[in-house]
Amino acid sequence: MSNIQVEKIAQLTGHKAAIYALAPGAQPYEFLSGAGEGWVVRWDLREPELGRLITKVEANIFSLLHVPEQQMLVVGNMNGGVHWVDLDAPDQTRNIQHHSRGVFASLLLDEHILTIGGGGTLTRWATDPPRSLESLQLTHQSLRGIAYHADRKELAIAASDHRIYILDANSWQIKQAIDQAHDNSVFTLRFSPDGQLLLSGGRDAQLRIWEVADTYQAKHTIAAHMYTINDLAFHPDGHLLATASRDKSIKIWDARSFQLLKVIEGVRDGGHFNSVNRLYWSSYNNYLISCSDDRSIIIWKIEHH
Repeated sequence: MSNIQVEKIAQLTGHKAAIYALAPGAQPYEFLSGAGEGWVVRWDLREPELGRLITKVEANIFSLLHVPEQQMLVVGNMNGGVHWVDLDAPDQTRNIQHHSRGVFASLLLDEHILTIGGGGTLTRWATDPPRSLESLQLTHQSLRGIAYHADRKELAIAASDHRIYILDANSWQIKQAIDQAHDNSVFTLRFSPDGQLLLSGGRDAQLRIWEVADTYQAKHTIAAHMYTINDLAFHPDGHLLATASRDKSIKIWDARSFQLLKVIEGVRDGGHFNSVNRLYWSSYNNYLISCSDDRSIIIWKIEHH
């Protein structure tokens, strides 16, 4: 393994339940977290111990999207509800029951919000006032992850039917369905910062690399973890990749060669002691932020020489 230093900056323990969601805040040094007790907390990376509760919803939070231009949060819950939180008037939050069995991810695309959920449906929303505009049933199983390729105007969607769906972002025409993309549910996917690769992780613990220009042909398959890969995140500079797993570890990879550089574990590194559910690689000091079923958030400083 090459020369990589990992420093644990802080471990934040304000939540009272498993933490499933992380999102950027309004400022580069801020981020948000959402957890099983229904709290959304704002954290300041300059003073990380001082978390501030900004809203509470009456359900487990599975996804979180901050829309700074509109001072709004879009919070997806375990039961398929989408909460629209006006940060200037959080007591006026609206919960629109829409998806079945959980809202697993959301995305801001132009002036619309996209959400995906447990019933296999992709939905486009208007924001003012919040209302669903159209929905597409891709499958009858859960949709778990969504990513957008700006140059190609394509959406990639991870599904529990073992497929990855590639859609035209405007028309929603299915351009490709990658059958058996994983041996089990596809949980997460990300386009590489240069747009050349699509990376996916699944319940089969495999990390798969797809060549975007070559009609998403499989380029590599890596037995990356012991259990489900819950999330992927690229370093802001694009040279490192982090993966988070139900096996309680975070792994750091070279984002070009996919060589494993570092395994971050509980006992040895002061890491998590339960499933690592979500990652966010902040541009502020290039901190990597992880959250877990152990009810904690850890801020990591990772340097690669």
